[in-house]
Formats: sequence, C-alpha cells, structure tokens
Amino acid sequence: MKIRTASILFFTLVMHWGFAQRELIHALPSQLGLNEAFIQQKVDSIMEMGIDSLAFPGAQLLVAKNDTIIFHKAYGFHTYDSIQPVALNDLYDLASVTKISGPLPALMKLVDEGKLDLDEPFSRYWKPWRHRKDKKDLTLREILAHQAGLVPYIVFLQKVLRKNGNLKKRFLHPSSSKRFTAQVYDGLYINHRFERKMSRIINRSKVSDEKKYVYSGLSFLLFPQLIEQLTGTDYQTYLDENFYQPLGCHTLGYLPKENYYGNAIVPTEMDSIFRKTVVQGWVHDENASLKGGVSGNAGLFGTADDLAKLMLFYQNYGKVDGQQLISAETVKEFTEVQYPENDNRRGLGFDKPLLNNSELPLGEAYPSPLASPKSFGHSGFTGTFVWADPENRLTFIFLSNRVYPSRSHRQLYELNIRTALQDVFYKAMQIPIQN
Repeated sequence: MKIRTASILFFTLVMHWGFAQRELIHALPSQLGLNEAFIQQKVDSIMEMGIDSLAFPGAQLLVAKNDTIIFHKAYGFHTYDSIQPVALNDLYDLASVTKISGPLPALMKLVDEGKLDLDEPFSRYWKPWRHRKDKKDLTLREILAHQAGLVPYIVFLQKVLRKNGNLKKRFLHPSSSKRFTAQVYDGLYINHRFERKMSRIINRSKVSDEKKYVYSGLSFLLFPQLIEQLTGTDYQTYLDENFYQPLGCHTLGYLPKENYYGNAIVPTEMDSIFRKTVVQGWVHDENASLKGGVSGNAGLFGTADDLAKLMLFYQNYGKVDGQQLISAETVKEFTEVQYPENDNRRGLGFDKPLLNNSELPLGEAYPSPLASPKSFGHSGFTGTFVWADPENRLTFIFLSNRVYPSRSHRQLYELNIRTALQDVFYKAMQIPIQN
C-alpha cells in the first residue's frame, strides 16, 4: 500500500509562531547522532502496518532530540475515504492529554506560589468535600497520583438521554438562550444548571476504602473551577496568559471552531448515540462536551508543534527562553513516581513507565523499554500520545484519530504501535551512522 506522506526534515529551518515568537529549530536526525536511514525505514514500515491494520486512517509523528525537531512526518488521511491527507499543521482532539496540557501546569504554578499544598486535604480548597466523610481527608497528592480511591469514570451522558435514546429537553436544546448557554455541538446547547448537577454527582460519588492505583479523571472535571477560584481569573485566560502565549503555542486551546485558526481539524468518531453525526471540531469526550467543551479531563485541541513546545518546556523542567515559568523543583516533584510501594507507576498528573519497564520485551513494555525512569507523558483516548525523556533529551509526539470511525477500533493498543515507534528513536541513537 502506498501512503501519502508529508515531511519537514530540513537542516536549519526556523519557524516563527505568534505571541512570543518562539522558535522551533529543525535538523536532520544524523546531525544529532541518530541513524536516519534506520528511522525512515522503521517508522514508515510501522505506520504503513498501522494504516493497513485499520489502527487509524492517518497519523503523524514528531520527535525532538535536545531542543531540536529531528522528525515530523504525516501519514495517511483524515478518514478511510482517502480524500484529505493528513497535514503537519492539522488540529487534533487531544483527549486526556488535556490533563497535563491544561489544568496540570496551572496546578503546578499554584503549588509553586503556595496557594495549593499537595499534602493538605483537598477539601481545604474544595469546600463541598469538607463534610464528605470519605473525601474530606484526601490529599491533592493522592488525587493526582490516582491513589485516592475515586471512581474511575461517571457516564453523565446517561443523565441527558432518555431510555429510547432521545435527548431530554430540560437539559439540551437546539438553540441558545438564558438557560441554555454553553454549546455542546452544532445546534446543541446545554442547560447552565447541568454543570452544577455534574459537580454534585462527583461530590457524592463513592470512594474506595482500598488505597491502590485506579486511574480516575473525576477530579479533572473540577480543576478548572478550582483554578478560577484560586486565581480570580477565567480558566482559559489563565492558561493562555501564563503558559500558551509564553510558550508560543498559538493553536493550543479549547473550542477551536471559535478561534478560526485556519488549520484543518481531524474528525474523531461517527457518533451514533449522542450527536448522531461525525464529531469534528468539538470535543469527543461526552463529559467534557456536557461542560460546554471546556474541561480539565478533555477538550483541548492542538497541533504537534504546540505539543512539542509544551513537552520541551516540561523536559527543561519549567524553563523556556531563559524564563522559569514553573520552578524546576516543582516540575521534578510532579514528574516523579509517587507511590511505587503500592505498585503505582504514576507521577502527579503525569503517566510514567511501568515500574519494571526496562526488563520487559517491547511487546509488553510501556512506553519503550529504553525510555529512562525519569521520563513522563500521557496518552489520550482518541489516539494521542506525548512523552518527554529529560535523561535522553528525547521528546515524542504521536497524533492520530484511532477512534474513527468507531471507538471499538483498538488495534493501536493491541499492536503497541506507539511504543514500537518510540523505540525506533532510542535504537537509532545506538546504531552507528554509515558515512
């Protein structure tokens, strides 16, 4: 099968993006000591296998060594009709990568400023939990490390759908009004009271007595409101002013259709249950959708370049262009394993390698077994994956819409494609370059 590709592997191409006019430098892999022929052959082969196996209709991969982009290439098409090829500046629904790209840098900054304490009860800051016996003593450290015993997920969509699948008119309406203010999708608005209903359900949700690693996104639905409460600033404005503008992330944000970026937006799923159409330009995650598309668990859209800037910022422990936006000490604490004694690999908000990752074969590892224990990142349900390795100075961005046309497509996981791709670049650093 012949794959449509686009690549930007130039010697010293410098790109200028808006706001802070930050520069991303591009160079050939060989200039930074990586075997270029090995990379091209292996990556092309894995991507072709992924498309042939229907793991995704298209995808792109960006890799940086040190602070230099050494590989950025797009493969395949937006959908299986092979009409629109994937472009390097396409916008993707980042899904759970939102967690470390939206609320997490804000929480780190608030910890830095002493406005949040990781080891104080979270109820000190979130008042509704003060009188909840099972929640009042939970710390932010436990919550961010997925060690608190919170319910993994609540399907709020069930609250707005009737048994026959029709929408409940008291919650959703085809046009905006004083009551229906936040837009869920084209021609669909949510009652402004529903967000409070979601918070009440979260506040009343059960907490497990057993403190062990269970991934939960519930608290991330609350974090935007908490951030607004502690900063006195609108959540999106706070992120933009404190992080996205200084980093030069000119397309990273919520509600991309409102911002008129001009970039093509990759579709996610053919939704047959809720929106009854192709989800494109609006967040795929139903919980984030019912919050009007702005949430801490999902909702961000962005390009590979934007994510590279963010992950390089983390890889450099909070520093960009000589400016320390978050202290190195705080970033290091958030990116360290918190509860290894409980067989919990997680950092604070960040995902980490499996605890015995270096001992595992490639097919069982997560991520590459060659990634250092200091590395960290996050994956997203839609088929996104970002990872930074400060020890090896390697940053890895993989973007796809693996949920197209249906979230039942799981070949991306079953074939372990992202781990295999990442492994190529670690091995390319070890293979001698032929003159």
